Amino acid sequence: MVSSVAALAVLAGGFVGCAGPSATATAAIGPKDPLADRVLVVINDNSQESIEIGQYYVQKRQIPSVNVFRVKTTTLEQSTVNEFNDDVAPTLRQKLSAMAGKIDYVVLTKGFPLKFRDGRGVDAYISVLEMSTETKNQLRNIQTQQMVSPYLGKDEKFSRQAYGFYLVTRLDGYTVSDAKALVDRSLSAKPDRGPFVFDEATNRRKEGHGKLQAQYAPAMESLRARGFSVLTDTEKSMLVPKDPVMGYMGWGSNDSGFNVDDYHRLRFKPGAIAETFVSTGGRTFQPTTGGQSLIADLVSQGVTGVKGYVSEPYLFSMARPEVLFDRYTKGYTLAESYYMASPILGSRDVIIGDPICRPYRK
Repeated sequence: MVSSVAALAVLAGGFVGCAGPSATATAAIGPKDPLADRVLVVINDNSQESIEIGQYYVQKRQIPSVNVFRVKTTTLEQSTVNEFNDDVAPTLRQKLSAMAGKIDYVVLTKGFPLKFRDGRGVDAYISVLEMSTETKNQLRNIQTQQMVSPYLGKDEKFSRQAYGFYLVTRLDGYTVSDAKALVDRSLSAKPDRGPFVFDEATNRRKEGHGKLQAQYAPAMESLRARGFSVLTDTEKSMLVPKDPVMGYMGWGSNDSGFNVDDYHRLRFKPGAIAETFVSTGGRTFQPTTGGQSLIADLVSQGVTGVKGYVSEPYLFSMARPEVLFDRYTKGYTLAESYYMASPILGSRDVIIGDPICRPYRK
């Protein structure tokens, strides 16, 4: 298990790779999840998309009205740190402070800035917004110059008071309907036994790439030992099951066997989560052509949670396979599972989905 600062050196310096309409089902409102009181929803009042998605989530998840933070800022995906610090940061800090330690999760929406021009992600920036400079320096790895998450590799429930940062996720996709569907799938998710797909890339077996891909084996072994169905592929072509899957991990367009049509044939069960080791898979949630494969496609194809990167994160930032699916299937929330599997804080990560989705809840 990769769970220490020293372990980051194994993958440090490796690039992940060179950058190169779905209908919304109606999900019934069931019993309120007590974690809903721990969620802050951020709505950009300059964006009708943000308003519609944010209000939809608040209604479906029964988020208290006091847990909604409304602000006016740019509706563009790309902003600047200075603009964010002028428009959003002061009042957001005030809101979080006023909540007096009651917030663990922060939900952003389509229509709220995604990334900064310097390459950092807005979501990641917000996650450490209230963290002191002293703490940030203590967490900074000398070699990578990135903050190493104190929650990496843990097997325990999260609280902001214990760890000092927030679990930030985003409801986003190509359309408002795609973003709303993330909420619906979260609410309808069941503790399915799989399958969980681990798609190897034949051109990713050396050096840092190989070390990361080698972590497929313990992840698969752990799931199988607990009775889950696992599918894997060691051939050049992409593995695309004919039926929807509960989990997916692969290299996207970095796989030498990548085929865009096959990628678009991937389908997911409600509650399914995924990770693709692609440098810029989370760079946009607007329809576009060219460049690397996008996680927005997986959202439109039915995934409930997925992790991406707004710019080159390097290999040491990738979600750890042996942690992600293990924690999720043990009953942790979607956000907890991704953050326990993610080595880096405050950088380029973007996690899509309802943070308190937990179909395997005991």
